[in-house]
Amino acid sequence: MTSATDPLPHTPETVSADWPPPAPPAVPPDRAPRWSLPALIAILVLAAVLYAWNLSGSSMNTFYSGAVWAGTQSWKAWFFGSLDPGNFLTVDKPPFALMVMGLSCRVLGFGTWQMMAPMIAVALATIWILHAHVKRVWGHGAAAVAALVLALTPITVAINRDNNPDTLLVFLMVAGAALAFRATRDEKLLPLLGSAACFGLAFNTKLLAGWIALPAVFALYLHASKAPWVKRMVNLLLAAVVLAVSSFWWALAVSLVPAADRPYIGGSTDGSAWDLIMGYDGLGRVFGGEGNGAGRGGGGGGFSGSAGLGRMFNDILGGQISWLLPFSAIALIGGLVLCGRAPRTDLRRMALVLWGGWTLLHYVIFATAQGTMHPYYTTALAPGIAALCGGGGAMLLDAFRRDRRWVWVLPVAFGVTGVWAIVLLRRASGWNTWLWPTIGVLTVAGIVGMLVSLPRSRPRPSGGTPIGSRARLLTASLAAAVVAALAGPTAYAASPAFGSSGGMMGGTNPTAGPSTGGGFGGGPSGNRGGFPGGGTEAGGRTEGTGGFPGGGQQGQNGELPGGGGMMPGGGNGELPGGAPQGGGRTPGGNGETGGTSGQGGFARGGMGGGPGGMGGADSELISYLKEHQDGATWLLAVSNSQSAAQIELSAREPVISMWGFTGSDNAMTVARLKELVKKGELHYIQIGSAGMGGGPGGGSNLSTEVSNWVQQHGTAVKESAYSKSSTSNATPNTNSSSSSSGSNSSSLYRLDPSDVS
Repeated sequence: MTSATDPLPHTPETVSADWPPPAPPAVPPDRAPRWSLPALIAILVLAAVLYAWNLSGSSMNTFYSGAVWAGTQSWKAWFFGSLDPGNFLTVDKPPFALMVMGLSCRVLGFGTWQMMAPMIAVALATIWILHAHVKRVWGHGAAAVAALVLALTPITVAINRDNNPDTLLVFLMVAGAALAFRATRDEKLLPLLGSAACFGLAFNTKLLAGWIALPAVFALYLHASKAPWVKRMVNLLLAAVVLAVSSFWWALAVSLVPAADRPYIGGSTDGSAWDLIMGYDGLGRVFGGEGNGAGRGGGGGGFSGSAGLGRMFNDILGGQISWLLPFSAIALIGGLVLCGRAPRTDLRRMALVLWGGWTLLHYVIFATAQGTMHPYYTTALAPGIAALCGGGGAMLLDAFRRDRRWVWVLPVAFGVTGVWAIVLLRRASGWNTWLWPTIGVLTVAGIVGMLVSLPRSRPRPSGGTPIGSRARLLTASLAAAVVAALAGPTAYAASPAFGSSGGMMGGTNPTAGPSTGGGFGGGPSGNRGGFPGGGTEAGGRTEGTGGFPGGGQQGQNGELPGGGGMMPGGGNGELPGGAPQGGGRTPGGNGETGGTSGQGGFARGGMGGGPGGMGGADSELISYLKEHQDGATWLLAVSNSQSAAQIELSAREPVISMWGFTGSDNAMTVARLKELVKKGELHYIQIGSAGMGGGPGGGSNLSTEVSNWVQQHGTAVKESAYSKSSTSNATPNTNSSSSSSGSNSSSLYRLDPSDVS
């Protein structure tokens, strides 16, 4: 710009000569910056270390470990997802994740590493897919940030070190979302069909949880596709057909097999896959109160605090997933505003709609779910948060550098993130107390540096900060703010791999970081005295502490979910697979890792299955049962699936779970038991409060009938028959009321065909 009085060019008064900093040189589309690939490799290596370090010392979910082992022994068990090779009962999920792990174990042999190798591989693939997607929309810098955020999300690290199906679920959903975006961008049908197939497989991994993001995918294609309306609708119809086929093939195949020739479908009320889809593992997770044990009395919510829009920020879930939720929300809103009146095919807005919808849908459903809600479910939020932080954050940075109206937005986003990180860390009393002041200092330094790097309204003729200095200051300030934002989640994420106990609380409810007053989790660095809803343990009950909206409330009388101070499937105040409050001997183990010393009591493997989730049951009792198995198909029948899997993994013999994971499946009846005994397929049953999992089936009428029949017709086995350390030779009291009261006499019974009249 020139004038008559000043013929030399100059910038407008509102913009400094050295502002905005020059954009980096344009990179050819087929070439990436030199740092991009090394950065991605470094992130993948970091993630691999977090997911795999000391993995053999972590507790897998015994429930799924048993089913994977069963699949290596029987192709029928592999297809149905049976808990045991004898195919009495399945797990309470479709078997796709078990199929993947089972194939790996069939090729490599059964073990922790062999089982987890494909899960770690798909976890790394999820990071790679998200990086590739974000890179094509927002560039390499945004992609690196998104990949790093996903890799360091604490609950994602915890679940990727576990054999729960959520790792595979997230991979399939992210792949489906990326393919749907490509189909919308390139106006191609094949990627859209591939997306539908991925979401269908996600459904066969964890039922309706695999469909949560589908409305966002549907909205993206319907709104942003360049195809005419008629073609769009036809393409969506074809995709719906693929989705239906890929989602329901397993349930249809199960229904075509006569009930007598297939295992009972765990988690259902009638042994069918359709009931599982619509009930316990379907709508029951969202609305609660359906008829098979999940969400009863609001108990399911106790794992993650009370339902409400603030649930993600409560004492239980806050440290697992919420660190960057405020930043991602600001980035989403700011990004959509910055897109302004861009055409509907604008890639940035398309991506914001996709990942913003993904995050919002998962957030609302998880926050308001009335049924069972484990903390690790929230790992499905991580890809959306990561994409918004990387892509939306890049848009806020660009606006900060180029538009004075936006200079406050990015600093505010970092400031809110830093304050929330300090709040979360201060909840973990006594845990890395140096960390939150460090984050505070770095956040303040980053924000101040960003603001100082802004130019004056009009440059001085021979003054001002040189352009290189301003750019370097901005870079350093951004680095400080990013480090501050990621320091908290990184510390939490490192605890499962590098904590003192080498892992999580257990495979049933894995979490990262210290216990902050909630759930049944907490990493190794924190105490685990807390119970759902926040607060501290006081006299065996939980005292509420208030806290953030949506969290912190307990079950009735401040006890554990389910009433009566018990977890689902337990009885008289015990955990699934554990010993009764009154003591007593169980095949579940000895209270020590591995369970080999033959001492009665609660097995450490009851929830996690001992080291690696490979079991930890009483070796003396198992030896006795094997010696007297007499050709039976099943070694033993016990109350619930956790107990059955634990014994099965130790004995490497089929074990019957009579009433499933929650102890409320209708799998075992008196008629079915008579049939098994008459055929010589089962001889031993463990029942009663001293049995596995406490009262059979948690006290249902059906389990009471079975228990009474066994006590009337079976022969009680004295503990001295299989235990060298036993000091009691008393015959168990066969009165059902006495047996269920918590006596510490044996509740093992022998049944032979002659006992069936």
